Amino acid sequence: MSREVIVVGGGAGGPSAAAEAKRRDPSLQVTMIDMGRFVSYAACPMPYYIGDVIDDYKKLVARTPEKFEDAGVQVILNTKVEGIDTTKGMIFLGGGEAMSYDNLVVATGSVATLPDIPGKENKGIFVLKNLEDGIGIKEYIRANQCRSAAIVGAGFIAIEMGESLKRLGMETSIVYRGDLPVKKWDPELSAVILGELTKNGINFMANHSPVAVEKDSHNGQFLLTDKDKIKADIIIFALGVKPNVTLARDAGIAIGDTGAISVDSFQRTSREEIFSAGDCCQSYHRVSRKWVNIPLGDIANKQGRVAGLNISGNKTEFPGVLGSQSFKVFDLEVAATGLDENEAKRSGYDAASTIVWGKSMAPVMGSGHRLGIKMIAERGTGKLLGAQSVGQGGAVGRINTLSACLWSGMGLDDIIYMDFAYSPPFSAAWDLIHTAAQVLKRQL
Repeated sequence: MSREVIVVGGGAGGPSAAAEAKRRDPSLQVTMIDMGRFVSYAACPMPYYIGDVIDDYKKLVARTPEKFEDAGVQVILNTKVEGIDTTKGMIFLGGGEAMSYDNLVVATGSVATLPDIPGKENKGIFVLKNLEDGIGIKEYIRANQCRSAAIVGAGFIAIEMGESLKRLGMETSIVYRGDLPVKKWDPELSAVILGELTKNGINFMANHSPVAVEKDSHNGQFLLTDKDKIKADIIIFALGVKPNVTLARDAGIAIGDTGAISVDSFQRTSREEIFSAGDCCQSYHRVSRKWVNIPLGDIANKQGRVAGLNISGNKTEFPGVLGSQSFKVFDLEVAATGLDENEAKRSGYDAASTIVWGKSMAPVMGSGHRLGIKMIAERGTGKLLGAQSVGQGGAVGRINTLSACLWSGMGLDDIIYMDFAYSPPFSAAWDLIHTAAQVLKRQL
């Protein structure tokens, strides 16, 4: 008899697992279940859909339920999985129906964090977690002709949303309890990001904490902070996410120290027949040598594929993560990979760092954008631990290069003499990566 495979969750990891398992072993009976009305969509472009850069949400859907059905994967939408009985190999749906499985994939993703303040349930209050959130935000802006917005938080989703709403012509405030945006980045680089925001008309309100949301019958809606009252036709909370592990925890599946589902390198949970992928589970960090939870779509897709391969009998290990990430803020590229100094120290490294500034092309060209690179390495060994970059051009490409260096375990001596494809329109003969490695090497 063919094996029954059930995948719970249709964001990124779940569809990858379902598709790969069925592709590799067509005899499998694969069913994917999701609470919403979409599966297999790209969440990262949602700010650009809201900001009208992408004109149709359907372009964000990588694979429709119909396409999955054509490939032999049954899709059940608008249905919540209420429980798992691991001893009987069964799941229970919201309507009371029970389904049996031989293998189960828990890909329940993450849930958005909301502050416990009065008024957070009002109309006009949103988080941006899934495609339905994105559609709801866009529809609300249009239906209510919103002219002002407040975004609470200053991570990369908040920054991207700030740009999108400002481009729609809205008066936009970013409200943050800290001093500078995107706290992972070095303050010197974060200051450049702040400058780009303010240059483009974003009101960055540092050292403000939300207290309440109030509605005034005459003047509309306001976000109250501990220091101010901000008019906002729409308020978006972008305070990060936490792993959605309720279903797994209630079933007795082990949860790791990060608060996410514990998995091995094959994406197996503490139950051999149950796998997990995506935001709800842990990943092994190749530099810190610790298990971490990094909620990024590309990681979820890769983990899902590994889970599907193993379910289909194709033994495959997920090799881990570096936490590489990038985003755009108006004309600025921002990217990072590996550990920052604090993470490096917590991981037991004696870390040193440097920041160098240069141009994205050779000085002889007489132009080029200002570009900054921060590089972090281990004293004594010179092992690269992490890097960050900010600039109007070339930042993401250089971080991708340094991510490949990290993946390979390279040190500064290797990086100083790396053979790049040099040409004056793209870099100096000694690229800024070479320069940063040389400067940092002298400090070790």
